Amino acid sequence: MALAERRIRTAAPAARRGPAGPVALGIGLAVLATLVWSGSFVTSRALGDSVPPVQHAFWRWVVALAVVAPFGARRAWRQRALIRRHLGFVLLASLLGVTVYNTLVNQAGVTTPAANMGMIMAASPVLMALYERAGGVRLGPRRIAGLLIACAGVLLLVGGGASFSAGDLWMIAAACCFGSYSALLRRRPEGLDGSGFLFTTFLFGTVLLLPAQGVSLAVQGGFTPAPDTVLPLLYVGVASSAVAFFAWNKAISLIGPTRAGIVYYLQPVCVALLSWALLAEPTGWAQAACMALILGGVVLGAGSRT
Repeated sequence: MALAERRIRTAAPAARRGPAGPVALGIGLAVLATLVWSGSFVTSRALGDSVPPVQHAFWRWVVALAVVAPFGARRAWRQRALIRRHLGFVLLASLLGVTVYNTLVNQAGVTTPAANMGMIMAASPVLMALYERAGGVRLGPRRIAGLLIACAGVLLLVGGGASFSAGDLWMIAAACCFGSYSALLRRRPEGLDGSGFLFTTFLFGTVLLLPAQGVSLAVQGGFTPAPDTVLPLLYVGVASSAVAFFAWNKAISLIGPTRAGIVYYLQPVCVALLSWALLAEPTGWAQAACMALILGGVVLGAGSRT
């Protein structure tokens, strides 16, 4: 009897803590998506002079559709009745996460340094937290503290000498789109398969891009396929779209948009390092200190349930 009582007492705290496995998996998937997306900002900046922004976005999603179709097309077809019932939700997710968001990022990449793009995008976790709090979710003091510390690191990083251009306005709009898309994922209809949902949003988002693609071809002309244009498009189509969006959507379902958003604060750190290594954009000790502050906030807030 005493042994049974001890087992009950030790099991009770574990039950209150909840399953650690899904949380660890969710954080890992959010980190994976953030790392991959960091490379896409560098790619947007690198292709800014050679591929028009709309065409960059259009071919990105064409590649992503080809990658996701073998896994998601059949499941989407099986769930077509459920998708029709929630068509408004699916169309809004497609518009925010596919059609508009990446097109704005590509437009910003024409004039904005990749490091600036990553720093401005770090505003989106604040919007995710506000949406979730408005939905009645209690964030908890440690998570709020982590959010504020990481946000302070980003603000110091931006205020420490970053030069802004008109393209930064495009990035602010992109950050709003991504934050809204991430919050929207929390309301994904129950029973809608992850890969089927991904395929459907990619398909609808690409179709919604068709008019803008036609205008871009008529006004700006096409681009010349070459290794320095095709290989980056393959990267953003396969890794930044198919892989990263699947990982991010799954992370949202496991840990929620606020905690995933805290992990997303790693993005300006990753983008700054990649832009320094690949594009020779400058960095310094002050930026490194701000990055350490961001990392501390992520560690504090992402792993905490309270």
